[in-house]
Amino acid sequence: MSKLLNKPLKAFAIYALLVLACSIPVYYLIVDYIWRNELDEYNQIVRRRIETGLNKLNLNETDWNKTITLWNQTQPGTTIARSPADKPLPDSTYTVMRQDPMHTTEDLERFRGLSAYILIKGKPYHLNVEINVEEAHETVFAIAAVTFVFFIILLAGFVLLNRNIASKIWKPFHSTLDRLKSFDLNSHKNIDLEKSEIEEFEQLNEVLRQLIEKNISVFRQQKEFTENASHELQTPLAVLKSKIDLLMQNETLTEEQSELIASLNLPISRVSRINKNLLLLAKIENQQFAEDEKIDMSELLQQNLEFLEEHLVARNNTVETEIHSDISIRANKSLVEIMLVNLLLNAIRHNPVDGLIKIELTNSRLIISNTGEVALNPQTLFKRFIASSTSTPSSGLGLAIVHEIGNRYGWKVSYTFQEGFHQFSVQF
Repeated sequence: MSKLLNKPLKAFAIYALLVLACSIPVYYLIVDYIWRNELDEYNQIVRRRIETGLNKLNLNETDWNKTITLWNQTQPGTTIARSPADKPLPDSTYTVMRQDPMHTTEDLERFRGLSAYILIKGKPYHLNVEINVEEAHETVFAIAAVTFVFFIILLAGFVLLNRNIASKIWKPFHSTLDRLKSFDLNSHKNIDLEKSEIEEFEQLNEVLRQLIEKNISVFRQQKEFTENASHELQTPLAVLKSKIDLLMQNETLTEEQSELIASLNLPISRVSRINKNLLLLAKIENQQFAEDEKIDMSELLQQNLEFLEEHLVARNNTVETEIHSDISIRANKSLVEIMLVNLLLNAIRHNPVDGLIKIELTNSRLIISNTGEVALNPQTLFKRFIASSTSTPSSGLGLAIVHEIGNRYGWKVSYTFQEGFHQFSVQF
């Protein structure tokens, strides 16, 4: 996964490379055009110099012919010959590929030539001037090398500028991200976001402030409703349960009436248990269990196993333990005991008859496993009012309480299904 800042840098680098690569032939054509023009001007200068110099000589016809012959032999790149025309013709330029007589190699080289007609002593002569042009492949190589060097410089500049500019521009964004990571909805405090001079980031911060403020308000209302409803339900549930117990003791009831009244005990007990769990969750979220102490987890786990011995015997469950001694943590003892009881009861309730329960406690984690056939959904397992199994009815709050206690102390509570065992783990 690449960072957002590297996306435009990669695009800029590719774009710069394509532009510079396309510029190489353009540079070559421009340099070659300028070079040919310069050579044509130079050939014209040579032409005028030769014409002026030869006209200054005062020679007879015989000496003049000898001079022309000697000139053609001793001046490479220029030739003079008597023109068959009666008057000078227009000058022309040309480019030719041929071997250089001054070199021993057989490679073809490029020459830029001037075909001109000059007047010497009133007579027209044909003057041909040629000069070697720089090799094309050498020019292309030089341009490509220079282009590559500038591309490296350009790329290095892009990287440095991108880092420097990004570190300043994106500083408010990273600040907002860090504060969002540390934000806790249970604190009921709105997030304090740093102001930014960049309009887009400031708009993002404002939207986040409004969104978080609404979520805090809704969360507070839900918590208050849950807590108030649980408190209000607690007294009528207790009264209703006591009335049912009194009715059960009435000797004038028929058998059918007794069975009907007895059937009310189960849903009332379930509602009462849900009510107590909701109150417990509200207290945990409101951080009403603030007193932490050093707890001997090894001893506390053994005590709760003994407390639940009757449940294990009733289902004929076998327990295998690997509990290290002297394992201590710092937390609220009541909450830790609730967590242990909920995890153990969950393993017992959802374990088949004659099943196996494994318990492992080390310095870093607690693992409670029970036999099973099909893996559970870890996405909904720790949510409220979602029972982990339909075969054994429950309030669906036990694992939610375990998860909330884990969050309270920063413990990681997780679930896996391995080799036919449901495995619940609490990493301290």
